[in-house]
Amino acid sequence: MAETAGYVLVGGKSSRFGQDKALLEWQGRPLSAHVAQTVQSAAGSATLVGSIEKYQHLGYRVIPDSVDGFGPLAGLLAALDDSTSEWNLVVACDMPYLAEEFLNFLLAEARASIADVVLPIAADGMPQPLCAVYSLRARDRIRQAVERGTHKMTRGLEGLKITQLLPEQYQKFNLEEKLFTNLNLPQDLGVA
Repeated sequence: MAETAGYVLVGGKSSRFGQDKALLEWQGRPLSAHVAQTVQSAAGSATLVGSIEKYQHLGYRVIPDSVDGFGPLAGLLAALDDSTSEWNLVVACDMPYLAEEFLNFLLAEARASIADVVLPIAADGMPQPLCAVYSLRARDRIRQAVERGTHKMTRGLEGLKITQLLPEQYQKFNLEEKLFTNLNLPQDLGVA
């Protein structure tokens, strides 16, 4: 059993973007494949969480969301239900600037932690639950949140032991400006 595993959530509706962000071309290949390669390099594996039919051609293992159309918390639950690894790196498919060295840092912090979740905080103070590391210990609490109908990621983490990583802890990677940038609107493509 591997100590770490990686999951990329591709099940979003991309309603603001107007087309499937997971399949958007980024640097010559689908964005989700770009993100999955970075996740796999750091965590040792990358499994896509979303529609098997839509994404199986990308060359990665694909598992369905635990509740279709529910949102990212159900994707997180699907990842934790699938995993046999203690620590699970879970990221959104629309974060093209994730860097392997930062993800390695996140996983190292998780392995040294007794927390259920290792959660980076962006420079603007916003938690980044779609670029975080989750212990299998978090699974039952996440399941309860989904069963209660909780859709907001941060609300779904209530009651879990969380280690927050503040920007000063990872500023050495000099990536903060773009690190957590996600593509929500077509004009976001110009962020490069």
